[in-house]
Amino acid sequence: MVAEDSFAFLNETRSVATKVAWNDPVVDKLWLYNLHYFDDLNSEGADERHEWHARLIERWIDENPPGYGNGWEPYPSSLRIVNWIKYALGGGTLSSRAIASLAVQVRFLCERLEFHLLGNHLFANAKALVFAGAFFAQEEAEAWLAKGLTILRHQLPEQILSDGAHFERSPMYHAIILEDLLDVKNVGNAYGLDTIIKAETISKMQGWLAAMCHPDGEIAFFNDAALGIAPSMTVLNGYAERLGCPVRQAPSEALLRLTESGYLRLQKGAAVLLIDAAPVGPDFLPGHAHADTLSFELSLHGRRVIVNSGTSCYGSGAERQRQRGTAAHNTLVIDGQDSSEVWGGFRVARRARVGSVEVAETANETRVTASHDGYRRLPGGNVHRRSWSLNGVSLVIEDEIVGMFDHADVYFHLHPEMVVLDSSDDVVRLRSSGGCVVTVHVQGGRIRVESGTWHPYFGVSMPNIGLVAQLGGGKISTCITWGDGA
Repeated sequence: MVAEDSFAFLNETRSVATKVAWNDPVVDKLWLYNLHYFDDLNSEGADERHEWHARLIERWIDENPPGYGNGWEPYPSSLRIVNWIKYALGGGTLSSRAIASLAVQVRFLCERLEFHLLGNHLFANAKALVFAGAFFAQEEAEAWLAKGLTILRHQLPEQILSDGAHFERSPMYHAIILEDLLDVKNVGNAYGLDTIIKAETISKMQGWLAAMCHPDGEIAFFNDAALGIAPSMTVLNGYAERLGCPVRQAPSEALLRLTESGYLRLQKGAAVLLIDAAPVGPDFLPGHAHADTLSFELSLHGRRVIVNSGTSCYGSGAERQRQRGTAAHNTLVIDGQDSSEVWGGFRVARRARVGSVEVAETANETRVTASHDGYRRLPGGNVHRRSWSLNGVSLVIEDEIVGMFDHADVYFHLHPEMVVLDSSDDVVRLRSSGGCVVTVHVQGGRIRVESGTWHPYFGVSMPNIGLVAQLGGGKISTCITWGDGA
């Protein structure tokens, strides 16, 4: 909230001075959802905006009658209910009128729980019911609490995998769900309730998040993921520590295999390599999936070098489709097709499935090999096989296509700080902002430099450089080497 009637969400600032603005049809729906969340009630510096907040709550009640508009949809309702209650428990004042409205919102939500969507939406619904059931003190509230806890009891074993991952396999949504669990544990502690949130579950989720972060402490971009939406790993670890949960440290192993979720983290010398050998998501819930199977991200000397393209928008437009497509990720594209058929903004038809993943370790090198069948639907019935071999000074990526095809390209998207020094048909030399020189050499094809965009935040598109290696046959090898750098 940047002024009494002005808000900045998703890197876009808008005025909300009239009743119409709450549901303005020309404004992106996700922006309007954020408007109805009321996150600013509990954000940094919120005490300085106390009078704005009090008036905004009364405005919302006046200008959003029950059942009308975006604000009464179950997901924004769930987040707003929690935020109003957090605000009250944190010392804010809710008028009797606001408390009455809050009860109406909970009753309305209770009849519209998102069992049809499941996943993080249903989790948010359950969290809101737990908060409301603890906050209010009457028989109806006991029913809300019981329903919320029942949903959590059923959803936790399904949504949190044995390696600690949230089953939608988006590091961003994983962090959001981890905060949800910490919030539920927190409100349970405040009211002396058994909310079934165990420290062991929180610890496993912290461990998975740490494994899926780069050395800069921020998440990798697999599936829907962007910075600035979920709390950072550092913030979540601090919250967990305040609740008495032991904090998981960043992984130090040369190889960490997150078997159930399907990701791998390799570390050698200056390099941290994150590999996606995962399903695109649960079979019944692929809404946040990208066609990114067998993609990877690479950091050198603590800085990101090779990055997936990120997520800057939702909806069903062409840019959303492009960002979900295979060519926006660091993997192989056959005949211009996506490895999984992403469509409609949040849908996936036929999808890639990863075969067996093999790992071999020596004292000097770690090698991972995997394949996927996402291209079997093509006339060539193709299978993509890929291996990564990491040692202290190089990463070798070998791609092989089984079956006939017309053309194929391997994409490598570079962080915007990377600068091209020189290039030829088979070699590109790059320099990072820290002075590290990186050489990319292909065998079995030709390499070219293309302009592109990176999307680390919603609403942000940053120019960057991409390398595209065109296969000359059924196999191509890409060797990435690096020197010293800060």
